[in-house]
Amino acid sequence: FEFEQSSGKSSVLESIVGKDFLPRGSGIVTRRPLVLQLHKSDEGSREYAEFLHLQRKRFTDFAAVRKEIQDETDRETGRTKQISSVPIHLSIYSPNVVNLTLIDLPGLTKVAVEGQPESIVQDIENMVRSYIEKPNCIILAISPANQDLATSDAIKISREVDPTGERTLGVLTKIDLMDKGTDAVDILEGKSYRLKFPWVGVVNRSQADINKNVDMIAARRREREYFSSTPEYRHLAHRMGSEHLAKMLS
Repeated sequence: FEFEQSSGKSSVLESIVGKDFLPRGSGIVTRRPLVLQLHKSDEGSREYAEFLHLQRKRFTDFAAVRKEIQDETDRETGRTKQISSVPIHLSIYSPNVVNLTLIDLPGLTKVAVEGQPESIVQDIENMVRSYIEKPNCIILAISPANQDLATSDAIKISREVDPTGERTLGVLTKIDLMDKGTDAVDILEGKSYRLKFPWVGVVNRSQADINKNVDMIAARRREREYFSSTPEYRHLAHRMGSEHLAKMLS
């Protein structure tokens, strides 16, 4: 489960899946929980997706999957900025995934924007809590490296429901976007904020990469190169990146 607005969580999920299929944009993009079941299929087999609400329809075009997530969200919430706790169920079959169920939740937010009820801030927090309070769920606390961890809602709420950090995985995004002269080594080594499991740093595609349709496989390779060739992170490279994160999760 992961939640924190504009932390790059869509990109992290897409990296784990190895496909572009999540709606993007500013504001609250995820407005319903998305229950994502990944099924590892045989090497060389065709990747496809199926929705529970459209049984027997196989999607092989992942741009169409994204559109269906948006349309199905709108069917439940109207074309407003409202949220709904009714989940969308999506299964993806691919040789490039690990067997895993992920839940994408609306990002925690501090203020309601135009077209949203004032209660939305609390509604989202309640929805997130209802999932992450479950003792068998692993919490992906995704936070951007270019913001102070002390202000991370994801960490704050995770700590409340999982005080010992037994089931919280800290994921640090946007490491390549940090101010010059600063790095994330203290966090990644567990010195500044300790969790039971080591923090995982990821480097997702930039908006420019996404616009240019840089594919996931190339992006994963670039991410590996970033960690192995950056002097500060070289000693941690073996446990950085979205592929390592997927293995850890499974």
